[in-house]
Amino acid sequence: MTVDEVIAQPTVETASIVVFMYVEPVARPMATYRLTILPGDGTGPEVIVEAEKLLAIIEQYTELAFEKTTIPCGGKHWLDTGEEWPEGSFEHCRDNSDAILLGAIGWPGARLPNGDLAGGQVILGLRSGLDLYANVRPIKLYEGVRHKIHDEFTQVWKPSKVDMLVLRENTEGLYHSLLRRSALRAQGLEEKEDPKLEFDGLTGELAWDPRPISRKGSERLIRMGFEYSRRRNGSPGDGISRVTCVDKSNVTRGCQLFRQVFRELGAGYPEIRGEEAYIDAFTMWMVRNPEWFDVVVTTNMFGDIVTDLGSVLQGGMGMAASANIGDVHGLFEPVHGSSPKHAGKNVVNPIATLNSVQLMIEWLGMQHSDDVALRVSDLIEQAITEHLGEGNLLTYDLGGTASTSQVGSAICERLANLLTKTSETIH
Repeated sequence: MTVDEVIAQPTVETASIVVFMYVEPVARPMATYRLTILPGDGTGPEVIVEAEKLLAIIEQYTELAFEKTTIPCGGKHWLDTGEEWPEGSFEHCRDNSDAILLGAIGWPGARLPNGDLAGGQVILGLRSGLDLYANVRPIKLYEGVRHKIHDEFTQVWKPSKVDMLVLRENTEGLYHSLLRRSALRAQGLEEKEDPKLEFDGLTGELAWDPRPISRKGSERLIRMGFEYSRRRNGSPGDGISRVTCVDKSNVTRGCQLFRQVFRELGAGYPEIRGEEAYIDAFTMWMVRNPEWFDVVVTTNMFGDIVTDLGSVLQGGMGMAASANIGDVHGLFEPVHGSSPKHAGKNVVNPIATLNSVQLMIEWLGMQHSDDVALRVSDLIEQAITEHLGEGNLLTYDLGGTASTSQVGSAICERLANLLTKTSETIH
């Protein structure tokens, strides 16, 4: 099946998205954005349902409208059909999408013959093929969220002390080879393998991965970090705007280049304090003193690790949203993975996905100078903040018993009320 055949299939509306509508909606679409939705594997489709409920609220109460295309994809799809997604899907995402929303990728036993993750051409292929060079990960602790430590829920870190933004380089580094293989496969092109190398002092069977870091890749990621810092309120501890470069430049040449570029670009932002840390020390400081950090820029693999560690500060992976953005395209996803053991149980936390929608609406607003979208993104943030602050409906990972759909519907209802109250200011 091709992507055109998928698009032509009828869709089924979710009845629960309208059960809490109290007033007549405003139906004056002014900006229509083309969204490609990739539900993916495991719990991905479940959290995407909650995202679509949120999008329906936005459409019903504002001038924003969404032209949505849903494409099946992932490891389970590959096991069932022999394809990771329908032919033409990459081109559709590239040419016919203003933004892309992904659920999760990964299914037990779903591996390609070369050992790569089945479904990798979806997320990894899009990251590399669309040049989504910045993985943007907010690490913010909301009031009402407790931390699960030793199987107990307690307030370890203070909400007022945890609010940082990590920018991870997304196309180079240790994952470069896999990213490129996935991108070439997604576009139907011949995959390329890295050249064979010999290593002095090593004999017998070995495996290795290159870790290329370029000046261009470093410059655009680090510059974005300084620009984000300009729009934020500084570090929670002292209010000072700072960008922290995290690397291992005392050991690796790629990191030496990354830090050199950081210093050069930092000179152009005298109002922002530039600081530097080695990755091993940073992981300690991040946990002990998160209030020190405003914006963090780092390389691909290090960013992958520290952002998952950072999710502990914010209450777990169920709270961790992300944006994969470039100069033209943007892909938004929760980072908790597909969690196959919870699939179909309606128990996982949808807030990471709803926060990813908030990032998507904010990005669309910035890309298109759309003040309505920017205002709506603020109200999504407010709805989530108020919901968690009350603490009445929480999923198991936050110490509650609420279902995925209950939490999603409650936040949607709160957003509907906020949009109703502020309707005169957002149209």
